Amino acid sequence: MSTVTLGGAPLGSMPENFGYEVAEADAIALVGEVLRSGIRTIDTSNGYSDGRSEERIGRAIGEFGGLPADVTVITKVDAHADDYSGERVRRSLAESRNRLGIAPLPLVHLHDPEFHDFEAMTARGGAVEALVEAKERGEIGHLGLAGGDVHEMRRYLDLGVFEVLLVHNRWTLVDRSAGPLLERAAELGVGIVNAAVLGGGILADESGRSTTYGYRRASPETLHSIARMREVCRRWDTTLATAAIRFSTRDPRIASTIVGISRPARIQPTLEAATLDRPDRFWDELEELVPEPEHWLDAQSAR
Repeated sequence: MSTVTLGGAPLGSMPENFGYEVAEADAIALVGEVLRSGIRTIDTSNGYSDGRSEERIGRAIGEFGGLPADVTVITKVDAHADDYSGERVRRSLAESRNRLGIAPLPLVHLHDPEFHDFEAMTARGGAVEALVEAKERGEIGHLGLAGGDVHEMRRYLDLGVFEVLLVHNRWTLVDRSAGPLLERAAELGVGIVNAAVLGGGILADESGRSTTYGYRRASPETLHSIARMREVCRRWDTTLATAAIRFSTRDPRIASTIVGISRPARIQPTLEAATLDRPDRFWDELEELVPEPEHWLDAQSAR
């Protein structure tokens, strides 16, 4: 995995989440540029825009002439409506293989299991067993776990079958909900991938008009912290978005940081952000401004 992973959610066009449309031709062109760049990992999901993200990535790979040997494409199995059965997982894998044109799939995450019943998901013949069996058949290289609520993610992590953990919005400049979960993953030797380090876009908004963090309305305290962090970054001749990406890439536990990119012009600045060089004093100033735990997404679970 490369230090930066292309986040494929915007590529399917999800204006309800990101506030803008991405045309198919633009998405395909963007992936082509990524395949020529220093980014060697692409992250997507069966459920992003009802499969459009996977379809566009697959078409881009085809137009490029095939997937370069040093590029890894990661996807996720998703429920369909309320169906997250073992059979649904098998269908999800087949859909992803067909859209991406990749077999075996190198890394597949169980996606957002926290919205479903744990006992049913882990029962004999259920979603988790279906993934394990797919790996045993050679259809999957490695098994991952991707989700939000850190309490529920810990239950799945402790099953001992997952090799990679993906967290989102919960290990950022302003939210440390995932701290104990990351510690547990490190103890188990599980690889860690960090996503949504911009909190859904608020940490990339230099105007200060955004008021939602992690798809929820941010507390006044969090908004105040972000505003002050933005000022610190300006004094140190950088941006809050750059610092947010570097916060993740400088953590030795994190194998890769997922960043959503929808314009080729953002590829190089993102790679440069991943290696931002600022002294410890800069990071100390930002650390002093982290909101109190009660303002984190999973405050209760993180304690």
